[in-house]
Amino acid sequence: MSYYYSKILSDQTFENVVQKTTEALKQEGFGVLTEIDLQATLKKKLDVDFHKYKILGACNPGFAYKALLSEDKVGTMLPCNVIIQEKDNDLIEVAAVNPIASMQAIENEALFAIATEVSDKLQRVVNSL
Repeated sequence: MSYYYSKILSDQTFENVVQKTTEALKQEGFGVLTEIDLQATLKKKLDVDFHKYKILGACNPGFAYKALLSEDKVGTMLPCNVIIQEKDNDLIEVAAVNPIASMQAIENEALFAIATEVSDKLQRVVNSL
């Protein structure tokens, strides 16, 4: 089982893909709690050049609440990260965590059911782009 879902997009700008991904997440009930510009952070902190790379911290409040009720330490694995990165040849990759893979570390059947639902939603987000 892969720990992420991904899709490669062409003929689109990086900023456009970030916007489309944010909108697709919203359609599945996710909000973006954090947006980390890794390219800018690495330049500022290490003075290195890196390709465009953003991490969106996506959260579906209803599922997060259910997960927390099932396992109070699951917050260490929240929110669900979605990355957008510039690849060679003007390609943009969008990848989302597979919550089923990440939740396997926790032995909790109720949490597995929630992770399955969230996984389906994130896979739909990636596939819709």
